[in-house]
Amino acid sequence: MMPGLVLDTYDQSERNAMADAMTVMEAAFDPVFGEAWTLPQLAGVLMMPGTWLTVARVDAAALGFALVRSVLDECELLLLAVDPAWRGRGIGEALLRDSLRTARRRGITSMNLEVRASNNAVHLYEKTGFEYVHRRPGYYRGNDGQLYDALSFRIDMLA
Repeated sequence: MMPGLVLDTYDQSERNAMADAMTVMEAAFDPVFGEAWTLPQLAGVLMMPGTWLTVARVDAAALGFALVRSVLDECELLLLAVDPAWRGRGIGEALLRDSLRTARRRGITSMNLEVRASNNAVHLYEKTGFEYVHRRPGYYRGNDGQLYDALSFRIDMLA
């Protein structure tokens, strides 16, 4: 893990954590794809039981975040983002591995995620042990009206 990196997990809406996540989201998500969430969307999901937000920081500066929602013994990685200035330093992998550890501690046996097929994060998910499930052609519509395929991945955590 990157020296000085701190991962803080929040199980409910916490104003400063949400503000940090929104700052990262605005920097990390290209507006062309229309993938960034709004603050009300983030706050609404964080009010749901079984949802947690993990923020990665160095010296109190937010560098990335992961948002996970669980139901019974399954969970879904809803968002994973790293500020572009900090990519390639293991922050995304640290957030993903921490999310998996948190899920295991909570008795969750599998994690699912969906990602735009052209997103570079696909390599991270495969490297971490996620297995391809299926492709959804034209699932996402970018702000430019273009359609993008989605890939679904899953990891079983029983081992």
